[in-house]
Amino acid sequence: MAEVLSTRALNRALLERQILLERQRRTATETIEHLVGMQGQEPLDPYLGLWTRLTDFDPTALAAQVTGREVVRAPLMRVTIHMVTARDFLTLRPLLQSLMESRFRSSPFARELDGIDVAAVAAAGRELIEDEPRTRAELSRLLAERWPDRDPLSLAYVVTHNVPVVQVPPRGVWGAKGQATWTTGEGWLGRSLSSAPAAEEMVTRYLAAFGPASVMDFRSWSGLTRTREVVEPMRPRLRTFRDENGVELLDLPDAPLPDPDPPAPVRFLPNYDNVLLGHADRTRVAAA
Repeated sequence: MAEVLSTRALNRALLERQILLERQRRTATETIEHLVGMQGQEPLDPYLGLWTRLTDFDPTALAAQVTGREVVRAPLMRVTIHMVTARDFLTLRPLLQSLMESRFRSSPFARELDGIDVAAVAAAGRELIEDEPRTRAELSRLLAERWPDRDPLSLAYVVTHNVPVVQVPPRGVWGAKGQATWTTGEGWLGRSLSSAPAAEEMVTRYLAAFGPASVMDFRSWSGLTRTREVVEPMRPRLRTFRDENGVELLDLPDAPLPDPDPPAPVRFLPNYDNVLLGHADRTRVAAA
């Protein structure tokens, strides 16, 4: 029978893996990759999230990595903006392509464009943003010149959902302000997306940063569907627990499970932090 982990034990495991039990001496990019990206709807939230986790964190150094194209801001898990390394963008974005397209098809923007050739709009938008980074307002105006009988903003959303895009500086740069302005990730980084993305690796990295967790937790965090098909072949390489409600939790065999008894330190978190959005069942970090 699988070992039962208390809510407190799950809390301490999560805080440990999220680098919230004790600040660590890591680089910002090492931490961003360990956490599989930093939640970033608010442009400065990743900086606050790293400051609360790391010793000697320098926001200006991370800002230089954003302007230097080592780190990017892009819609990824759950179609929300994350700050990730360039390497992770190129690996994660192909895995999430089906999610991006699905979310657009179920959106009110798609309903505004019933019958339109979405691929043609996406291709036209790709050309526009590769020629020059554009805001959604600019995309709306330019695409409406070709499709004048359609809702302009919905045309822009075709592009930002269906094309692998990133937001360019000064958006997300410490000490600077700027509108959300988009270009293609491949054009910005000068590299191609991964041609063979590994979904199992995404699960492994999720468990390292958020586990022990259920299949539903992974689905909630990533936004992907049919996740059980990915997880099932991995079972021989994973260990299994249950939570207090009997829900099965999966974990890496060597992942840390700290003593749940000691009190956790106070930590300042930004409005949207990874630790708050990594599970379908959030009782391990928030009251029910």
